[in-house]
Amino acid sequence: MFDKALRIGTRDSQLARLQAHMVVDLLEASYLKTQLVAIKSAGDLNLTQPIYAMGIQGVFTKALDIALLENRIDLAVHSLKDVPTQLPEGLTLGAVLERGSACDVLVQTHKTDLQQTSTIATGSLRRKAQWLHRYPHHHVVDLRGNVKSRMDKLFSSKWEGAIFAKAGLERLELVGSYFQELKWMIPAPAQGAIGIVCRADENELIKQLQKIDHQPTRQCTDIERDFLRILEGGCSAPIGAYAFIAKDKIQFKGGVFSLDGQFAAITYKEVQMDVGKNLAAQAAEEVLSKGGHQIVRNIKYSKE
Repeated sequence: MFDKALRIGTRDSQLARLQAHMVVDLLEASYLKTQLVAIKSAGDLNLTQPIYAMGIQGVFTKALDIALLENRIDLAVHSLKDVPTQLPEGLTLGAVLERGSACDVLVQTHKTDLQQTSTIATGSLRRKAQWLHRYPHHHVVDLRGNVKSRMDKLFSSKWEGAIFAKAGLERLELVGSYFQELKWMIPAPAQGAIGIVCRADENELIKQLQKIDHQPTRQCTDIERDFLRILEGGCSAPIGAYAFIAKDKIQFKGGVFSLDGQFAAITYKEVQMDVGKNLAAQAAEEVLSKGGHQIVRNIKYSKE
């Protein structure tokens, strides 16, 4: 069907390449030829500024979007949590792979009593805001880089711990006895899922991608990303969302937090799967009515 190898674009990090190889394996199982193309993203090239200070959404995806639109690659593989809810015109989300863990984890350099004053590292506003909401007496410092370099920085520091996505640690086989799951922390929308973006007019390719599209994961991450879109969030807003299917129901937890962690608006929802289409809008409306509107507005004004 495809005479030439499919050019699969990926960020040039160990985790990104590993995730791209997961896509390669699935496509080659369908007898499709593939070729990896590594592309540096703005988020990879600029490791000095915090992500939220770079002023744009899609800092990890923009370079791959451009490569797709310029027909230098056929597919782009992303951690779906990095993909903006509004894709550039001409691109579409062709498939979402079965999700790994959506959980955040705290990696500690040594066992410590978190009730005492501690220094915790993260490059995520969402993680920072939720951590300070739970531990207002702690100090949170910025941490950038790929997973391995962040881990190295942690263990060469005097910090008590750093927060990572469990899925990334598992895929890189870096999960050890020194971490604990933060089950109370609401994950980033689509955390743990891998998304494949392609050109919207590639009908035959989209049909092939549908074969590896994991519908339960797609349904849940669509809800989470819609919730994020309605709240007008992104990399610069502390918004968490997590949906999962339990038997014939969809359970959802979402929230928005002030930058300093002092204020939070959180919702819990459970609906039948056949009415899940409206779940994101209902959850977002409830969060906004609980004070989320003021939180989002204050964040917006603080950046102007």
